[in-house]
Amino acid sequence: METIFSGIQPSGIPTIGNYIGAMKQFVELQHDADCYFCIVDEHAITVPQDPRKLRQQILSLAALYLAVGIDPEKATIFVQSEVAAHAEAAWIIQCNTSIGELERMTQFKDKSQKAGRTGVNAGLLTYPPLMVGDIILYNSTLVPVGEDQKQHLELTRDFVERFNKRYGQTGQEILVMPEVKIAQHGRIMSLQEPTKKMSKSDANPKGFISMLDEPNVIRKKIKSAVTDSSGEIVYDPEDRPGISNLLEIFASVTSFSIPELEEQYAGKGYGEFKTDLAEAVVALLEPIQARHQELLNSDELHEILDTGADKARFVANKTLQRMKNAVGLGRKPRR
Repeated sequence: METIFSGIQPSGIPTIGNYIGAMKQFVELQHDADCYFCIVDEHAITVPQDPRKLRQQILSLAALYLAVGIDPEKATIFVQSEVAAHAEAAWIIQCNTSIGELERMTQFKDKSQKAGRTGVNAGLLTYPPLMVGDIILYNSTLVPVGEDQKQHLELTRDFVERFNKRYGQTGQEILVMPEVKIAQHGRIMSLQEPTKKMSKSDANPKGFISMLDEPNVIRKKIKSAVTDSSGEIVYDPEDRPGISNLLEIFASVTSFSIPELEEQYAGKGYGEFKTDLAEAVVALLEPIQARHQELLNSDELHEILDTGADKARFVANKTLQRMKNAVGLGRKPRR
């Protein structure tokens, strides 16, 4: 059985793009793999956060994990900062990673150029080693990521190879080498700028559908989504990104394929298509929202997170101790 780790930052309410790109896959993966699904709150503080709001978002994201169908009997759901091994492992990883490797990370280069080097905190540079720790602590064999995260997985694989070679004995591997699973689905793009990825941090709220948006808000956002002047429901991401993006969303929230949708709406206008798409999204999200609110108002959510943290600590601490033993930390090796 594969072991899978994946996590989402609690830096805002997930969008329908986050659901299609990650959470929907989490639900499918839990049946065939040993899954660890984490709320990576330590990653969130690489940018300033309101402490009270961050805690609310941590619980809200955990409730959404469960509301979309992740089963705590099949998968381990936990909060990153409640497992101290993540921060401890990150320090060992940083001490075995070069500055050059971290400065080559695309996200660091992009954000540091926008903010200026003096306006960037050290966490933005060193958070990739924390991400490496997230993955290796659970002996992950497979990590599902989008294309934009592939570089971080390459860093992880490079680190595991280097660490095992430097500290491992002949024929013995200290850390498990993870494989990368690039998502096969299409990327969900902004409703207003369909050449840009949908983002919960978009300054234009019409560009994304939040998983907690009210039904009428969803309907208005889809109605105002950018398309083109042809009026034809045809999938062509290169020349017609707007309608192609809406087709991606429609296919992802229903059982219809994109070719089936093209056939179904042949000769029909954008108005009817958008109305039906909006109702399909509302039908998907309404029961999720109801379950989300139910969990936030009960002790069940905290009990699940407590249990998940206990299991995560047990597994992560074993890996951390192997790492400590390997580099010579502590008074003597312990099993």
